[in-house]
Amino acid sequence: MRPAVYFGWHVHPWEELLDLVRRAEALGFAAAFVDGDVTMLAARPDADCLDGWTVTTALLTATEHISIGSVRLVHHWNAARLAQAAATAERIAPGRLRVVVTIGDWEIDTRFGLPMPPVGERVAWLGESLEALRALWAGDTVTRRGSHVQLDRARVRPAPGAALEIAVAAGRPRMLDLVARHAGVWEVSLPPVPARVAAAADQLAAACVRRGRDPAELGRSMLLFARPGASAAHALAEYRCLNPWFADVPDSEIAPGLVSGDPSSCREQLHDMARTLGLTLPVIDASGLAAEPTRRLLEALAPAK
Repeated sequence: MRPAVYFGWHVHPWEELLDLVRRAEALGFAAAFVDGDVTMLAARPDADCLDGWTVTTALLTATEHISIGSVRLVHHWNAARLAQAAATAERIAPGRLRVVVTIGDWEIDTRFGLPMPPVGERVAWLGESLEALRALWAGDTVTRRGSHVQLDRARVRPAPGAALEIAVAAGRPRMLDLVARHAGVWEVSLPPVPARVAAAADQLAAACVRRGRDPAELGRSMLLFARPGASAAHALAEYRCLNPWFADVPDSEIAPGLVSGDPSSCREQLHDMARTLGLTLPVIDASGLAAEPTRRLLEALAPAK
């Protein structure tokens, strides 16, 4: 099982990010994920905040083998335009685009004039969008008169068909139902706590059964926070800073799921965590790290080692 790596939190300017992704490719990482549809960073107002889709497409053309992905948020995209953009990327770099979607929760997006309806509406919107994406990628001429997606004989060419797999980032029941209905991969949007992941996996399995689907068909991907060379206390402090949405989860639950210590131990921890959590694609979370610590992380946790 080859891991992927995530370069997050808009830490790297373009030239630096390109160098890091190329190094990850040379070291044998399966995929590189970059920041997605985040329009602004309130905590770092002067930092470069590169558009995720532009960067994803540029990295696909600047690399040869590694898969590239970044999250698409439903309120940033018209469904047919997203279908067309992804189909175009698949045509440019066949088999290497990772399509990840979810509903988002960044209120700051409203500063760009983007809508931010309540959670339930965004879930429904994503459901309609995923239905449209699948039909458009199948080559159909698609008309929709939904509450959120309206299309009139839309068509996408080239049609990538089954070549494009959808990963849905989810952790709660309504989103897990969308995974069961539409996804090829469950992107686990939870803290690295085996009991919590297992409970969500049970909910997902039940949703699959209701939909007449075998849960074993789904891949499973998840960020694993890794800080080789750091102490457990330092890793926990960094994780808390970079993952404020899990503030209600106690340290006693979070800490055992964080990877730290000497590189050999970190590789063993990653392997054990991936097996315990049932991951088909563990994603090493290098978010927040500057360039040189990121390079050291890549070298320390490279698949070849």
